[in-house]
Amino acid sequence: MVRKILAVFAGVIVASICIWAIETLNHMMYPYPDGMKPNDMEGFKSYVETLPFLGKFMVIVGYAVGALVSGFIATKISKDGKPTAAIICGIVFLVFTIYNMTVLPTPIWFWILGILVWILVLAGYRLALNKKQ
Repeated sequence: MVRKILAVFAGVIVASICIWAIETLNHMMYPYPDGMKPNDMEGFKSYVETLPFLGKFMVIVGYAVGALVSGFIATKISKDGKPTAAIICGIVFLVFTIYNMTVLPTPIWFWILGILVWILVLAGYRLALNKKQ
């Protein structure tokens, strides 16, 4: 049981780092407006609203990489061959994703992909089970 908890914790941490790294790259490509304060929610909403397609799509790419890595790491650490830890990681991130989409102006395609992409934790789970060396 402790191993599964640690597996979920590790999966969430590693996925968060992946998402952060890709979103950091995205912010380099599409920088924040000059003078925007870090805690300015209205300014951030405006920034998100004016992001071009690629800027929004990069967030989905971050989620996809995070989902894949999360499922992989959680499965490798749990060592039980079951998808439980990977699925829990996916649910945790799905909740955060839905929250973000409710507070930020996101188009319908972003909602669809933002929800579906977390199924990739199962692909990470399958990759972790691959015994080929």
